[in-house]
Amino acid sequence: MNNLLFKCSKICKNFYQGEGVVEVLKDIDFSLEKSSSVAITGPSGSGKTTLLNMLSGLDSPTSGEIIFNKNDIENLNEKEKALMRNKEIGFVYQFHHLLPEFTALENVSLPMLISGIHSEEALEKSNYLLKKVNLNNRTNHKPSELSGGERQRVAVARALSNSPSCLIMDEPTGDLDTYNALNTVETILELSQELKVSLIIATHDVSLSSKMDRIFSL
Repeated sequence: MNNLLFKCSKICKNFYQGEGVVEVLKDIDFSLEKSSSVAITGPSGSGKTTLLNMLSGLDSPTSGEIIFNKNDIENLNEKEKALMRNKEIGFVYQFHHLLPEFTALENVSLPMLISGIHSEEALEKSNYLLKKVNLNNRTNHKPSELSGGERQRVAVARALSNSPSCLIMDEPTGDLDTYNALNTVETILELSQELKVSLIIATHDVSLSSKMDRIFSL
């Protein structure tokens, strides 16, 4: 238990449509050790994104318990959940969600500035992370000036900016061609090992899931 980052017990999630109930997840038990990786797989509609949203505190289970770093997420208020996401959990979506008016450097710096880190330190770390994802020559480019693969790598750097315990990714290669997908996968794996960050990745990409420590199927 001491080495567990996540421990989830009997997770259920229902959505209500009129008088009907749609059961998306039922009695899910899930755990993740620190500095380890897991791929969450399953067909479209199986609840992968829903599970990721609950793990990150963006959504709540209908029933069940989600323990993160020994804390029950549902006992946290919204401010505490937001702080957890800012400090402890990096989230990368299939579509990068970068702020279009900001440069790559500014996008990566933003989570650190929000958490109170001095701008000089934030910019220094942002430059370091962008170099790690092979974008040191694209720091002053806005998202519209970057390729799809480059935008996704900026999103990875941004998610790692506050040195989270865990990086949660929802189909990070789903919108990329084969070449950019392979580059993004290698970047993610290298950085997670170097920074000792746990990985939870929902994916249909067999080449990505096969590189994880284990696969969790829904």
